[in-house]
Amino acid sequence: MSNPPSSPRRNRKGAMQPTLNDVAREAGVSSITVSRYFNSPDSVREATRVKVEAAIEKVGYVRNMIAGSLASASSRVIPVIVPSLSNVVFIDVIKGLQDEFEAHGYQLLLGKTDYDLARETQLIRTFLGWSAAGLVVTGLRHDDATRQILENWNQPIVEIMELGEGLDLNVGMDHVAAGRAMTEHLLARGYRTIHFAGAELDRDYRAAMRYAGHREALAAAGIEDAPLLDLPVRQQMTSGAQALERIKATFPDCDAIHFANDDMACGAILAAARLGVRIPEDIAIAGFNGLPIGEHVTPRLTTIVSPREQIGRVAARKLLARINGDPVGELSHDLGFTLRVGDST
Repeated sequence: MSNPPSSPRRNRKGAMQPTLNDVAREAGVSSITVSRYFNSPDSVREATRVKVEAAIEKVGYVRNMIAGSLASASSRVIPVIVPSLSNVVFIDVIKGLQDEFEAHGYQLLLGKTDYDLARETQLIRTFLGWSAAGLVVTGLRHDDATRQILENWNQPIVEIMELGEGLDLNVGMDHVAAGRAMTEHLLARGYRTIHFAGAELDRDYRAAMRYAGHREALAAAGIEDAPLLDLPVRQQMTSGAQALERIKATFPDCDAIHFANDDMACGAILAAARLGVRIPEDIAIAGFNGLPIGEHVTPRLTTIVSPREQIGRVAARKLLARINGDPVGELSHDLGFTLRVGDST
């Protein structure tokens, strides 16, 4: 059965949200054809499907999955979109979100992007169709299709984990400052040949932001060389071991490695004994996130502690305030970070 278009609603810019009729007009087909595309795509000719899909993307249309008189109502479901559901970092964020949302009668709808912005678009297009009360999405970077959808949507949005000018609300921390703080710590300890090691930094762009801070700190100290090892695949602890082995073999004068995350850093520490490398005597190791494993390796890891669960809690509270029409305070909320000095530096 087709889903009749709901009464037009205004988006965050004050314009009417795109309707099924808008898609039909843009594609040059009838509304019935667009409806058939959604309900039985195989019954629509390929050339027509291509035109309809292009029109959907251009106008930023989101199909409402709740038919009839319920279509204009918001559910008590809030989609949460994160890059990974296996990474402890995002599990902690989700816990903070879930505790706050469930306490107020809302449920999470989880999706993961695998750091793929095109997949983020697909998830958002699907999730918002269920008349979500609001949206939590990781990061401030989105592709054009996602941005078009979200700008046309009229419900509250909170973008988490980093800081900047968001679509609506923003809760996170300054990753450039975090990268700079760790490198300043290493410099203060007397290290001068400091490499940065990460994996797929084109996708994990928050790690790339920390590398930018790393470079800033080195430049401020008069050190122009900021070597980067960017591994092609994220294998976490395995990648850390590989990075240590490669850097020691290729750059024997390197005296410190600033890792993009704790998993890689701990992988390097665990591999050091096998390689006969003393930490920090032969090379210092630093990480990011403040994961529990860093407290249980020997030597204990020096790291930046990110306020993961607190990001989730504050983001949920701000989103709920927006949903309820209450004051939210500053649109962008910086929760900061902590440098935790262990024995690895």
